[in-house]
Amino acid sequence: MPSQNVTRIVNARVNDPGAITAAAARRVRAASLLGEHGKAMIIAADHPARGANRVGGDPNAMADRFELLDRLCVALERPGVTGVLGTADILEDLLLLGVLDGKSVFGSMNRAGLAGSVFEIDDRFTGYDADTIAAMGFDGGKMLTRIALSDPATPSVLENTARAVDELNDRRLIAMVEPFISLWQDGRIRNNLSTDAVVKSVSIASGLGRRTAYTWLKLPVVDGMERVLASSTLPALLLGGEVTDPQAAFTSWGRALKQPTAQGLVVGRSLLYPAGGDVAGAVDKAVSLL
Repeated sequence: MPSQNVTRIVNARVNDPGAITAAAARRVRAASLLGEHGKAMIIAADHPARGANRVGGDPNAMADRFELLDRLCVALERPGVTGVLGTADILEDLLLLGVLDGKSVFGSMNRAGLAGSVFEIDDRFTGYDADTIAAMGFDGGKMLTRIALSDPATPSVLENTARAVDELNDRRLIAMVEPFISLWQDGRIRNNLSTDAVVKSVSIASGLGRRTAYTWLKLPVVDGMERVLASSTLPALLLGGEVTDPQAAFTSWGRALKQPTAQGLVVGRSLLYPAGGDVAGAVDKAVSLL
């Protein structure tokens, strides 16, 4: 990231913290959640807050904040990119850089389920709340909702997600729910990405909250996406995850996007840190699927 941008961010945080609220107030909001192509293309960057800095074989790829912001700026400048998802620290930096005009913005809400921890399922809300998302003029909030049938923390996860769904729906803001059926395996949490498990997660997530008018789902692309996307009428955004075979991933994304409830992509690491390092090229290829 150019040094003048770093200096601008740091100077504001040290000498004028109110500049963040001012930048949010003057930001030009997106006219629509969907782009001219009729779909959403959202760049995700909320991984570091959960201690998940790994990309491929590099455990600290996302730990360099200057580099991450630089890659985010490149991605957000590409035609067809409609929005960004992140925690307050990252979104505030992007506000100070003035790169969020005309973009939809989603705040990440629960990040306490630190990657690799013994309490990973107990994913409490340590990020954005609905009041702040509304006050900042953002478009919605995202909650990771892992459902581990053998973990007693799961009812609290569901209750907290339902409460966030209610609070966002009450404010006519998008509640972006990212559900997984998860299990403990060799001391680590694994997400079950079988078709049946993802269908079950969709069924459970779709029923959370007293209103669902503003609830959207954020779902992995797995085998049998026709069944997955037929298990709810809620709008669905497809998540990218960590991609090992880019061509296979793009093919599967394109196929899933043809389903009627699929409204676009939410992709992070695989576009921000693509093999070969061409962020713009990777983003453009993803946009072409829309």
